[in-house]
Amino acid sequence: MRIGLLGDLTVVSPSDEPVKFTTRKTALVFAALVLSGRRGVRRALLADAFWPGRGEAQARNSLRQALVDIRRAFPADNRAAIEIETDLETISLAAGSGEADIWVFDRLIERGGIGNLAAAAELYRGDLLAEISIPEELEQWFRPHVSSYRQKALQLVDRLSRDLKGGGDTAGELACERLAERLLASEPAAEEAHRAMIRIYQHRGQANAAMRQYLLCREALQRELGVEPETATRALIEKPTGPQTQEKAPSVAAAKTHAAVPREREQPSVVVMPFDNLSSEEDDYFVDGVVEEITAALSRVRDFFVIARQSAFTYKGRFIDVREVGAELGVSYVVEGTVRRGGDRLRISVQLVDAESRKQLWSDRYEGASADLFEFQDRIAAQVAGAIHPAVRHAEIESATRKPPANLRAYDLVMRAFPKLWGQNAAAIAEAMKTLQEALQLDPKYGRAHALLAWCHALNITYLWSPDQAAELRTMFAAIDRASGLVEDDPTALTACGAAASLGGDQQRASAFIESALALDPNNAWAWTRYGWVGIYQDQATEAQERFERAMRLSPLDPFVFNMRMGLGAAYALAGRFSEAAAIARDVVTRHTNVTWAYRQLAAWAAMNDDMKTAHWAAERFLAIQPDYTIAKYVALPSLRDVSRFRETMAAGMKKAGLPEN
Repeated sequence: MRIGLLGDLTVVSPSDEPVKFTTRKTALVFAALVLSGRRGVRRALLADAFWPGRGEAQARNSLRQALVDIRRAFPADNRAAIEIETDLETISLAAGSGEADIWVFDRLIERGGIGNLAAAAELYRGDLLAEISIPEELEQWFRPHVSSYRQKALQLVDRLSRDLKGGGDTAGELACERLAERLLASEPAAEEAHRAMIRIYQHRGQANAAMRQYLLCREALQRELGVEPETATRALIEKPTGPQTQEKAPSVAAAKTHAAVPREREQPSVVVMPFDNLSSEEDDYFVDGVVEEITAALSRVRDFFVIARQSAFTYKGRFIDVREVGAELGVSYVVEGTVRRGGDRLRISVQLVDAESRKQLWSDRYEGASADLFEFQDRIAAQVAGAIHPAVRHAEIESATRKPPANLRAYDLVMRAFPKLWGQNAAAIAEAMKTLQEALQLDPKYGRAHALLAWCHALNITYLWSPDQAAELRTMFAAIDRASGLVEDDPTALTACGAAASLGGDQQRASAFIESALALDPNNAWAWTRYGWVGIYQDQATEAQERFERAMRLSPLDPFVFNMRMGLGAAYALAGRFSEAAAIARDVVTRHTNVTWAYRQLAAWAAMNDDMKTAHWAAERFLAIQPDYTIAKYVALPSLRDVSRFRETMAAGMKKAGLPEN
């Protein structure tokens, strides 16, 4: 079975016969199910979107007929390859991981490497469902998916062109060229595609063709948006990077500075470079204001040192290689960006780059209305700070992992422990604790190591991984006490202490720790997440929901995003919105297979929503993983001490789902 959504909607049976649907709307319902995949989509949402204004009963009946038509479109011998699964709330598509082009496209990009990226480029035959006419009432449903895959394709063509090594018409080069041409055919101002073509021509030694492509890019941008090319595009022409171009050696002054400021330090360092203003000079004040706000926001993140604005602005108006910036300022990471105004819209592009390797670690774009300049400026600063924090942490973890054991410091050991902290199983936490104890052997007064060790003990308590809960609780509070005098200026450690205290049942002390962390770093997504859980344990559903939503806005790609979402589910459950809570838990267990504790929440919330099929399934899955689990152990958790309504509701739901009481 082959399913294609990129370009046209096509379905081909295992016997190479095209599968046809009776109506266009039936075909689009099928496309919606492919896009939602195994996580599924709620019946009510699908019916309301595809048959608006018909009334709930009629819309659901139309949806049922569409599902009958979809099943009828597949002969009996094809149903082993693809199946529509339904229950009272959700509809999902069960198919092999290689059946749909968008699934393969995403997987190839995630794997990386020239071969996989080239294969992904060949899959992108056009924008999502570009060849099928989508009715106006369904534009809102499909537009975010179309935009998302378009953005992935633009990032892919830029990334693939950067990775090309030159040397002729290789498969990767040809795939990149074809993708760039397809993208430019539908969007002439797609700057990433223009950059890809410029790089390809330079790899081939065709300098004149590269210059012509640049001029085409500039003309399209001026015509479509009234702006000039970005710095990254101009730099390709001003400093060509073809195969015969030697990399510029660092200046003597830079080399001396680099030698004087070694990269081995107790924390990473970041510089926010002046952003490029791609609009009129009148916008300079706003562009500089954005940089100042982002610098100030990042300065509150005590996990890294931020170079002062005055030093960064000495580079304003000059093109300079990030490696030279790293050498001259002694920084590990460089934040770059552009600001452009098109009509009444503003677009800000930001990227985080490793100063030594020049590797792009993170990038994003933000759009807003020109009328909301300063509100937009504040929002972008917060979101950039929230997103860069985990990106830098991930880079530091990778750096620590690559170091030989003999060269490890306490800081490196803590970085090595971090991925285990979100492993969400007893074995991973045990490994994290061992690594943190090694760090404390090197530095007994390392406050963050003590704080994270307290957090590990708290996880052992709340997920019932410890055979002696009372001893675990005493050890946890002892670790908090050892950390508390050493972490006054460390938001991450303060959050870890607060999180541990919260799971230990002391919500007042937990609030004090976390509020101190947020005073130092108001854009700390983990602190907002744990503050949300404090709200749950204090029976404050509305406050908890707001805190979890803020955390997700600040760091949508955070490694702990599953915890933010489960917290939001808990807030919904606390407010009696069990259907929404169960939908979140179901999605989490589907996307994050290691988050096994979510099955117990799903079992309770689904049962309270009278979805007994899901409740029994989740209970069985959870007991297979944790066979000694009982409801009595759960209700005895110290974190639930002051939230009797939530505790009793969860217990009733778990009992109804079939989890043992004692």
